[in-house]
Amino acid sequence: MTDRRRLLQGIAATGVMLSVPSGAAAKAVAVSPWYQAAVIAARIRRPRFPARDFPVTDYGAGGDGMTNCTVAFARAVEDCNAAGGGRVVVPEGVWLTGPIHLKSNVNLYVARGATIRFSTNPADYLPLVFTRWEGVELMNYSPLIYAFEQQNIAVTGEGTLDGQADNVHWWPWKGKEVYGWSNGRPNQATARAALFKMGDDNVPVEKRRFGEGFQLRPNFIEPYRCKNVLIEGVTLRNAPFWEMHPVQCSNVTVRGLTIDSGGPNTDGCDPECCRDVLIENCHFNTGDDCIAVKSGRNGDGRRVNVPSENIVIRGCTMKNGHGGVTVGSEITGGVRNVFAEDCRMDSPDLWNAIRIKDNAMRGGVLENLHFRRIVVGQVRHAVLTIDDNYEEGSNGPFKPVVRGVHLESIVSGKSQYGIDAQGLDGAPVTDVFLTGCDFRNVAEGNIFKHVRGVRFRNVKINGVTAIAPG
Repeated sequence: MTDRRRLLQGIAATGVMLSVPSGAAAKAVAVSPWYQAAVIAARIRRPRFPARDFPVTDYGAGGDGMTNCTVAFARAVEDCNAAGGGRVVVPEGVWLTGPIHLKSNVNLYVARGATIRFSTNPADYLPLVFTRWEGVELMNYSPLIYAFEQQNIAVTGEGTLDGQADNVHWWPWKGKEVYGWSNGRPNQATARAALFKMGDDNVPVEKRRFGEGFQLRPNFIEPYRCKNVLIEGVTLRNAPFWEMHPVQCSNVTVRGLTIDSGGPNTDGCDPECCRDVLIENCHFNTGDDCIAVKSGRNGDGRRVNVPSENIVIRGCTMKNGHGGVTVGSEITGGVRNVFAEDCRMDSPDLWNAIRIKDNAMRGGVLENLHFRRIVVGQVRHAVLTIDDNYEEGSNGPFKPVVRGVHLESIVSGKSQYGIDAQGLDGAPVTDVFLTGCDFRNVAEGNIFKHVRGVRFRNVKINGVTAIAPG
């Protein structure tokens, strides 16, 4: 198949008309990664919903912040789904509830001035549901907003979702004093190790039963094996754990979110084993990675064996966190075709702008990763970090493959390192390309270990033209 035919098929799949040159120009466009990103973004379509409203107040919900609205929310979702779809409307007020389980063709609409406060009683998140925790499938507490094998679902509006996690509720389970834990209190360590062993031992998922007594915190929003997902406009605060976590989903749009949680492992948006995802115009202030693309952990990741692919990120701002745009570390299923552009990152408490993390227990192939027009005010560690020594490091038989990392027109005002890229002996990082980048106030230069095929074109560090390592 010629490049032109392949390009035309890609355009046809988007349902939009784009100008396509012919001959050599068409071939150049066809192989352009950013044209590929545009084609991916164009075919991601928001779900549509019938013009029917189901106000939660019609089902007995009270917006006083004290009335338990769990049953009212569930009935509104059920009726909306049974009628063929529409909006479950949460009007102005404060609404206390347990988990909300979305069904096909339901848009949970949180109006301006509305705050949904989620219960801090772990018992309210039972019975157990099929979920994923740090890249391993299990039966655990329900996520605060959850959907399993549904189509055409959404959470939209200008209201607020408040997980109410703090140093009294949920966060102490991390097992760190800074988050309210103290000696003698339970924490997640034993359950976490047991879960990972079950994953590596291929214990059937239905027998990996956690929940009460195991201190594995629930995710905030988790659509699992869903198609046509939209999360738009709302503010997420005080998450127990990962905040926006689509798993094995396709055609996902995450747009215009404000995410503000400073607790442990409060990643902002973690698409895992997903295909065709658009994340745009979101603001992140997190206690962990702002955006982290994932695809399963270790043995369980190899069993599921689904990559994340075709992820487009644009127009986002990142404040505090471990990484602005991250790939990993639960990345065993691999990732390909990640594009991030026109983002701004700036905080002394943002560790890295672009972060890739893997090791020899995860393995996986990480390839075709593109970043351009990103403005970095300051970060604590590096503009680009590639870390194959994360956690277990080289202690494993599954050597990671990291190849094809492209940075274009990235500017940075302050960092300890410009680039910190470290592969493994026998598994080098390959093909790292930088074009038109300018890193200023870099305290300690670059680090390259076990990296091959680095190319610089018009790259400056502290005002001096940088030379790629030989």
